[in-house]
Amino acid sequence: MESPKHAGDIAVSVSQAYGVNTMFTLSGGHVFPLYDGAVHQNMRILDVRHEQSAVFAAEATARLTRQPGLAVLTAGPGVTNGVSGVATAHFNGSPVVVLGGRAPRSRWGSGALQEIDHPPLFEPITKLAFTGSGADSIGQDVEMAFRTALAPHRGPVFLDLYMDDVFSPSPEYVSETLTPSPLEPDPEALAGIARLLAEAERPLLVLGSDVWMERAEEAARDFAEEWRLPVVPNGQGRGILPSGHELLVTRARGAAFGQADLVIVVGTPLDFRLAYGWFGGKEGAPLARVVHIADAPSQLATHTGLSASAAGDLSVIFWGLSAACGSAGVNPKAYEPWVSRLSEAATAAAAGDAALLRSDADPIHPMRIYGELNKVLADDAVVIGDGGDFVSYAGKYVEPRRPGNWLDPGPYGCLGTGLGYAIAARLARPSSQVVLLLGDGAAGFSLMDVDTLVRHRLPVVMICGNNGMWGLEKHPMQMLYGYDVAAELQPQCRYDQVVTALGGGGELVTSPDEIGPALRRAFDSGVPYLVNIATDPAIAYPRNTTGV
Repeated sequence: MESPKHAGDIAVSVSQAYGVNTMFTLSGGHVFPLYDGAVHQNMRILDVRHEQSAVFAAEATARLTRQPGLAVLTAGPGVTNGVSGVATAHFNGSPVVVLGGRAPRSRWGSGALQEIDHPPLFEPITKLAFTGSGADSIGQDVEMAFRTALAPHRGPVFLDLYMDDVFSPSPEYVSETLTPSPLEPDPEALAGIARLLAEAERPLLVLGSDVWMERAEEAARDFAEEWRLPVVPNGQGRGILPSGHELLVTRARGAAFGQADLVIVVGTPLDFRLAYGWFGGKEGAPLARVVHIADAPSQLATHTGLSASAAGDLSVIFWGLSAACGSAGVNPKAYEPWVSRLSEAATAAAAGDAALLRSDADPIHPMRIYGELNKVLADDAVVIGDGGDFVSYAGKYVEPRRPGNWLDPGPYGCLGTGLGYAIAARLARPSSQVVLLLGDGAAGFSLMDVDTLVRHRLPVVMICGNNGMWGLEKHPMQMLYGYDVAAELQPQCRYDQVVTALGGGGELVTSPDEIGPALRRAFDSGVPYLVNIATDPAIAYPRNTTGV
């Protein structure tokens, strides 16, 4: 006779109905029934060495597959160790469900092991944080978590389960797996945006991560190409227009933002990465009109004046906006001088950087690393950035050829995402190159999870730009105070030997002519492999103060 199902079985069953096939976790007794349910139902259990990596892996799964990610964390410190991962998912709009263990209901308030009320900790950084109401309602609770995470605007949900509830029998539950209805945009709002385009001479289109998450990348590209709009991508918007596309003007970003008279920002907040929504005003140009388009009204900017805005399903918006442009008499040929000017600026910028991408400087200039990496990256490579100065170069010099192939921590800027992201990328894209770019500071947060890569046979190429410092802090402190403190790391620290000790491969590179061969060895190795490259500590990534 078959044993009655417990609450862990039901939770796993509902998760599978929403497309989850991997549970990211670190072992803990409070959540054993969830593991048992995964075993019963053939859900993959991938255990990591720190709970933050479990949440980061779930978040990257959501961002790469556009399906919800699942992390299971044991009670108390297991849950609190995942807070930064949940905050990152919140700022990235990633549909992640975190199921937490909770001290037993029968002992609540008497000082049980790891007893703490988790949901109040998560309320500011989730769409919903709540405690399961009982074993009999586990199916409804888990379904509510997934449905809420997936509804526009997507985001993380936290649900913790009393230990004695999750161990208890639970009735069968059939998930409804309802998908939210697309939010229809206001036609008048689209008509207003089209009129602004008809009046503009120097428009610019910014495509952010939500364009990818909304599966609107084809509609976005069609819109840009039909109306001849130059494009600057942001976050996972990178690759919607592939490297080399005539309308892709990332390398002329400063001129584009500084001289545009109309900037249409789609699927990303008007935050510090986009000068808080202040564009134009350079070289005699007036301030630009700004249009903000989002998947939900809650995401529209309220901190700066907008000329127009629209919210709704992003594909529907692009289609509707295209029709509205036709009615408004938008003439794409009118933008050709502007597009040509930006294209020339981008070409000039690339030509100006060519020498550094081939630099033979010793110590190694970070740009030489990207010059060599671009030679060996495949079209479908997934590139992950986890670091400060070193990864900033990647954002400038690595142009994805396909959408959905770039991951960075996003606007929250949390270091330590890299190993969790790499774990998820290898599972989500088993036949693609997976490249993790680490600053030496970032490496210290999560390098122990190379053990996870090794145990689960997940080959990843890791490249560490090792300048022996916290570069984002050292150089500014010296500029401000004439000295720096708490900014030094061990020069040429052997992070590669950490990886080899954990069962992977690695090597230290100190000469620029060794970079290319080392990268080829890493890709050919078939194991987690760290190329630890000693870079010039005197070089800081050049930044301006405008955010653009």
